[in-house]
Amino acid sequence: MAITSRAPAPDGGVVAPSGPPAPPPDGLSGRSTAWAEGVERLRAAATTEPGRLRIIGAVLAALVLLFGAVAFWEISGRVTSADDVVGRSQPLSADAASIYRSLADADTASSSGFLAGSDEPREVRRRYEKDIANASRLLVSAAANTGAGEDSREQITLLSEQLPRYTGLIEQARATNKQGLPLGGAYLRYANEQMSTQLLPAAQRLYEAETGRLYTDYDDARAVPLASLGAGLLALTALVWAQRRNYRRTNRVFNHGLVAATAASLAVLLWLAAGHTVARSGLSEARTDGQESLKVLNDARIASLRARANENLTLISRGAVLADDKKSDKYDVDFTHDMKLLEAGLATASKLADDEAGRAPVTGATDGVKRWKELHTAARQTDLTGDYQGALGQVIGDKDHKEYSGTAFDTVDASLEQAVVHEQREFTRAARDGLGALDGLLTGTAALAVVGAVAALLGIGRRLSEYR
Repeated sequence: MAITSRAPAPDGGVVAPSGPPAPPPDGLSGRSTAWAEGVERLRAAATTEPGRLRIIGAVLAALVLLFGAVAFWEISGRVTSADDVVGRSQPLSADAASIYRSLADADTASSSGFLAGSDEPREVRRRYEKDIANASRLLVSAAANTGAGEDSREQITLLSEQLPRYTGLIEQARATNKQGLPLGGAYLRYANEQMSTQLLPAAQRLYEAETGRLYTDYDDARAVPLASLGAGLLALTALVWAQRRNYRRTNRVFNHGLVAATAASLAVLLWLAAGHTVARSGLSEARTDGQESLKVLNDARIASLRARANENLTLISRGAVLADDKKSDKYDVDFTHDMKLLEAGLATASKLADDEAGRAPVTGATDGVKRWKELHTAARQTDLTGDYQGALGQVIGDKDHKEYSGTAFDTVDASLEQAVVHEQREFTRAARDGLGALDGLLTGTAALAVVGAVAALLGIGRRLSEYR
């Protein structure tokens, strides 16, 4: 049995037995007790008017600062996405389309030069070389700027590997053709097959990947800042409630600090709503009136380039490659298909054009297509009668044919290029207008939020001074 010693107290009494301290009566730890004391002090402060005012002031300042922080965060994301639309994703999408056009045009130029034989025009050769150089340059640029898109990197790698092989086949075809050997046509057809089955599909996938990224940036930039609007309405509601409470308790209509805080918060909310509405409108216009038209025009131009290449290859192959029906010339069938796509694209582009400057080149291209089809039909009939040289003159021109299908194609291509330049300019203008609507909003939001929070505290501080 344990015996606990008791020392005598100075006054003769007995002290309490030594041992561990008794636990808190409520069973809480020291930390919980401190928290409970803090809550109790806050509750006690809330029972007095000065204490309640301090709590109200702190809450108002916190809500205004929360509104400013949320607005700054959301608008920062919108500005970044809008800036990407103007300066990154749309240029990359346009570059991808240019890669496709350059490759298709190089294929067209190579077949035109091949038809001319040893008399290949220097301007045709320069056009081919320019197209290859442009495609190579844009591939390097795309590799450096396309970002982390796995699909885009795969297509750029494929294009970079296959392009030198294609140009090698073209050079073999040219060298053999100048020697007058029929093997040159086989080399050219094989090069065209590589272009049709490897290079152009890869360029198409690259274009689709970059355009998809562009549309993602569009959606991000145009997304409504719901969190900011909600936080702003909450802050304004709290400020109005505080002023109504002040009026009911003091009969004073205005508290200058709270009025200033309300004005600052309302200014941010209105600026946010108006700026985002204008930016959204500008970006929507850029997409519908610019990017959609650009996509249709690019597709139409690509169809025209493929059609011209197939028209040339019809004469080069001379029936050596048959279509799926095993009767028709494959390249002539492909030409007809591409011309239908071209006509459909021009019809859509004409509907999308919203001004005369945009409609005029589309109309010129449409007229050029009509004339092209007429000249092609005449050349095809001449070829089918066995007059190869006559058909050749009607396709690439000679001293007896000053107007030939190539001139009509040049008219179509030049008109489409003019239309693309116009729509690109319209896109850039509308997108920059949308981005410009957000200028200053970030700085203004942060500044006004701080002013509003300080004003709310000063307004409440003015009421507190009345109790001193």
